[in-house]
Formats: sequence, structure tokens, C-alpha cells
Amino acid sequence: MTDTTFRAAVVEDFGPELNLRDVEMPTPGRNQALVKLQASGICHTDLHAAEGDWPVKPEPPFVPGHEGVGEVVELGPGDHSVKVGDIVGNVWLWSACGECEYCRTGWETLCNQAEYGGYTVNGSFGTYMLVDTRYCARIPEGSDPVEVAPILCAGVTVYKGLKVSETKPGQFMVISGVGGLGHIAVQYAVAMGMRVIAVDIADEKLELAKKHGAEFTVNAKHADPAEAVQEFTDGGAHGVLVTAVHPQAFGQAVGMARKGGTIVFNGLPPGDFPAPIFEIVFKALTIRGSLVGTRQDLAEALDFYARGLIKPTVSECSLDDVNAVFEELRHGKVDGRMSIRY
Repeated sequence: MTDTTFRAAVVEDFGPELNLRDVEMPTPGRNQALVKLQASGICHTDLHAAEGDWPVKPEPPFVPGHEGVGEVVELGPGDHSVKVGDIVGNVWLWSACGECEYCRTGWETLCNQAEYGGYTVNGSFGTYMLVDTRYCARIPEGSDPVEVAPILCAGVTVYKGLKVSETKPGQFMVISGVGGLGHIAVQYAVAMGMRVIAVDIADEKLELAKKHGAEFTVNAKHADPAEAVQEFTDGGAHGVLVTAVHPQAFGQAVGMARKGGTIVFNGLPPGDFPAPIFEIVFKALTIRGSLVGTRQDLAEALDFYARGLIKPTVSECSLDDVNAVFEELRHGKVDGRMSIRY
């Protein structure tokens, strides 16, 4: 690294390996800030981005990462609500137009002009990054950067998913998939007063869910989750949040929901969702997709963390470990979240 370059993990071509090399230091433009990274979470979305799994693909070369935390070191032109020295984060919703119907009505995540951190804009898998100061996260004072990093995507994503499920305190909420998103979803659901059921295929992840407050768990490898949830809840869960990355979990969600229940999809595996039309209609189910969260959702999600109600289970790694972490993600071997400490 020199004064004009910095070290980053780069997707040169879609595939399993990122290239660790020096890249050119960016100059912040209007409404932008240059941030020196302290930490970055590693999200399953970063793996999807690197492998080009989704229909709308990023354009290599690019730097993944959208859970970055660091210090503002330079501001571009324009008025800013942050200053040099502030601790901020990049997020999936890197920016939006601010003027369209979606932005005006509180659905900025659906903006057709949105830019996405670590996808359409270089992200946090490097020692420096750019943020849009109108959309970046304001990190609560005293936060551990490694620990708070997952709130910037995993946290806000599941928090928003739980909100749009419209599940009330005292009602049953199934969290399907207890990985990087799911283990935080369990905590938010408990903090929001829901009765939490966790479903996964790994006993160690179900133990993690119990640690975070789940009152009932189901190993879907050894039991039918629909039958188990229906029996435990006497009719099914009021809400089901699917954070899993296996398509089978999405079909199982219909069986776990009670009549009139709401199913929310957060996970984004490649492939299609097997939708049993008769059961969806007969049970009057609502099925929703939920894409990360707005700036307001992010502020609320971070407030839960700042008040000590959410504590991500995080293991530290270095930037040099990113390919090894990707391999563990492919095989479902990461408990909680991995965060890079710079």
C-alpha cells in the first residue's frame, strides 16, 4: 500500500476466489466521505455477489462488503451531517435518488436508482471505502466495531422482516435458519416480545438460538418442522421469517404458518419457491419479501444494540482470511457472523 493505494479483496471474475491486491484510493465526490475501515462483517450476500448467483449481477472488478465500520477521514463537496473523525458504516442501501415515489413514501429500499454497497459500489473488504453521508450508518458511541458491524446488514434486515410480519408481542414467530441473520433475528424477536421458535439443520446452531432466547427448536434434518411447529403452537406460528439459504426452507414455511399468518422471506438462495397454491389460499396466508431496511429501520436496529438488547455472536478474522471464510459459508460452518478487524 502507498498513499494512493490500499489493500482490498477484489472480485476479478465471478467465482470462488477473491484476489487480495492493492487498489487505487478513491476521492470522495459530492455527498461522499472517505472512511478508514476498522471492521467489516462478512455476509452470505457477499458470497452470492462474488459468484454472480443472482439475476441482476454486479460488474467485476469490484470490492464486496456492506457491513463496514470506520472513521471518516475526508469529506467531499456539499453539506454533510457527519464530520471528520465520526464513526460511520456502509450498508446495502448505499444511496437512493430521494425523489421517486418509493423514496417519498418510505420505501427507499425499492428505489430504481438505488446503489448497493459492495455490489454496484465498491464496499468494505478493504482498508478504505467511500460512503454517501446521506445514507451511511451512524455508529453508536462506544460500539465495538467488530461486534456492531453485522447490525448494518444482518441486523437491520431481520429487524425489518420482523416488523413487516406484523407479529405481535406474545405471538409465535418462527425463525427458519439460525445463521448470520437468524441468530440476530432470534434476539430481535425476543426483544420485541415474540415467542420464538428456531428451525435449522444443525444442533449447534439451535443451541445458539436457545442461548439467545428461543423457547422451542426443531432440527429439520430429523423432524418435520411443520408437524413440530403445528403441535407446539396448537395451530401454527403467527409469523415465519425465513433467513435460510436453502430453497427447501421456503416451502416448509407454508406448513409452519397458522391460518391468517404472515411469512416473510429474507434469504436469497438461487432457484424458485415451491408455492402450494391451495394451502396458501385455504389458510389465507400472506407471503412477503423484505429487502434490508430504510435509514429509519437502521437507526432503530442500532438503538436495540446500543441499549444492550442485541449482541451478535461474532468471530474475528483478517482480510487475508476472506476466501477461507467464504468456503466455510458455502458449507454452513459459520456460527453467527465473521467480522474482519483491520
